[in-house]
Amino acid sequence: MKKRQASPLGRIFMILVYLFLYAPIFVLIVFSFNSSKSRSVWTGFTFKWYTELFQDSSILSSLGTTLLVSVLSALIATLVGTIAAVGFFNMKKRWSTPLLSVNNIPVMNADIVTGVSLCLAFVAAGSFLKFKLGFGTLLIAHITFNIPYVILSVMPKLQQMDKHLVDAAQDLGCTWSQAFVKVIMPEIMPGIVNGAIIAFTMSVDDFVISYFTAGSKVQTLAMNIYSMTRKRISPKINAVSTLLFLVVMILLIIVNIRESRQNAEAERKKLKAASEP
Repeated sequence: MKKRQASPLGRIFMILVYLFLYAPIFVLIVFSFNSSKSRSVWTGFTFKWYTELFQDSSILSSLGTTLLVSVLSALIATLVGTIAAVGFFNMKKRWSTPLLSVNNIPVMNADIVTGVSLCLAFVAAGSFLKFKLGFGTLLIAHITFNIPYVILSVMPKLQQMDKHLVDAAQDLGCTWSQAFVKVIMPEIMPGIVNGAIIAFTMSVDDFVISYFTAGSKVQTLAMNIYSMTRKRISPKINAVSTLLFLVVMILLIIVNIRESRQNAEAERKKLKAASEP
């Protein structure tokens, strides 16, 4: 069967779409190395804005907060999401299907809706438990919206796993916990790692939910960039945005490479199993 080739008009349209999406980012990256503060005239190459960026205590503090929240939320969400995925997998389909649909709501929902609803929930709970918005509420919010992504990453690996492996391990003397550690975990580890990377990326990139749940004393890097744009725009914004874009892009490339390798490995296993008598 011959593969259909894209028409010249389709290729031109695709090029225009990518140009529309990435040309502004390319301009931002180029002008992060501009020696003057001009946003339209190139005057020379320099690393001055990157140097000033790493000397800005406000940016470094917000970067530390972002990394701490992202790492903690990714680790906790990965642990909870993996356990939840295993629980959904072992449920009967009539129960797991609606629960997985509920799990998908935060992924499909607008960030503004999630942010406002979490803010209202924290304010209402804070009036009874006597706490205010801060680092704790920010961390809980990030864990909340990261868990569905982990579940969606782990579930396909559970579905690809041979269900009889756990039974075989238990027949050979393993307890369920031993079977989980020695049989299930190695099988779903690629999905767990992908989920952790996606969760970390989503936390680093988040602004809207953090804005509504962080309070007035805690600031993430995205919130700091937003506050900088409300004043006169500094070229340091170009530098920090460039670094943030590169970090997220590298993480997404890693995830995509891992997924392609895992799909290829799964395809090889299927072909090998089909060829065996």
